[in-house]
Amino acid sequence: MSFLSHLLHRQQQPETAPSLFLNWPGQSGTQYPYEIHPLDAQFQAVPANYIYAGQSEDGRWVPIYIGQTRALRQRLEGHVSLEDAVAQGATHIHVHLSTTGQAARCSEEHDLLELWHPVCNEAAAS
Repeated sequence: MSFLSHLLHRQQQPETAPSLFLNWPGQSGTQYPYEIHPLDAQFQAVPANYIYAGQSEDGRWVPIYIGQTRALRQRLEGHVSLEDAVAQGATHIHVHLSTTGQAARCSEEHDLLELWHPVCNEAAAS
């Protein structure tokens, strides 16, 4: 089993466990490091990429929505609602803090979207 397959096949840890990390691959092959948090986690107003994700029956993480923001605290301004993401199966938020600027965040978001095509991004685009 490859390292990536191993990471994508991790089972959910108890909420009392420390945050887990997961590398999400983009279409380009670049691996982006994300920290896994419960949906109700509170964040500072920092720039970041984020993924609302749930787990498949076999324990693999499935992206429900991929986005980027200048201020993680207000991550959903103008984007999919948390309720919509939860209705589609989101149970966690994966976060990649990014201080390299909006262009880098948008590039990462696009790279991930090109590979994963999350259901809530597809619905927002139509």
